[in-house]
Amino acid sequence: MTPSPFHPINLVLGLIIWALWFVLLYGGLSIGCAFAPPDAGDGAWTWINAASLVVALMVTGYLLTCAYACWKASSPSSAAKAQPLNTFISKTSAAVYLVSAVASLMLVLPGVRLPPCV
Repeated sequence: MTPSPFHPINLVLGLIIWALWFVLLYGGLSIGCAFAPPDAGDGAWTWINAASLVVALMVTGYLLTCAYACWKASSPSSAAKAQPLNTFISKTSAAVYLVSAVASLMLVLPGVRLPPCV
């Protein structure tokens, strides 16, 4: 469900997905802590952190898939028919998707060590 690897929207789409994930993660954490807070004695392994980790892995997987698709589109075999601008867009988009994937995964790492509703 990504646009063509050569479409300029890919240059910002990874960062938009990361920003939406940021809002969803902390908004969902706030709502979860307000309506069904887990016991603080449970430590980091609570349902809120588990749900956050599962969704984080899905978002990260999607961003990595997009990064791979953009990088693959700029490979030497397909670069023969690609113009320099298309190659630039696809390689830069792959880098942005990769950085967004790493940042999306880093958002959930405090949940591995810290209780969610402290």
